[in-house]
Amino acid sequence: MKTLHVGIASYEDMKARTLAIARGNHKRRRSEPKVWFTSMESAARILSDRNRALLRLIGDAQPESLTELAALSGRAKSNLSRTLKTMERYGLVRLKKGAGGRTVPKVPYSDIVLDVPILSEHEARA
Repeated sequence: MKTLHVGIASYEDMKARTLAIARGNHKRRRSEPKVWFTSMESAARILSDRNRALLRLIGDAQPESLTELAALSGRAKSNLSRTLKTMERYGLVRLKKGAGGRTVPKVPYSDIVLDVPILSEHEARA
């Protein structure tokens, strides 16, 4: 499986980076983060111990529906659905339509690498 690179950057730094890519002034390297959080706190909420355990469970058990995942995890289906939709927005999980219209969760990555800068991009260039 693949590794997902996750970064922490301010909104201003993310915007500047996106504009530099759009202008052709920056080419994204393979090792650069694909997913960005605006703070360590927001990353910690999404990548909590409980949510990482859920990702492991999905990867190991490969449930065929949210109902099956709810039974395996002991979590309410409604809460699972909300959590998985949030995780899907960050690319941590994929929700596919299965047989009978079931939602099938899939984990596309085996590892997550967190890139945490100490200096802003502007300070690092100075």
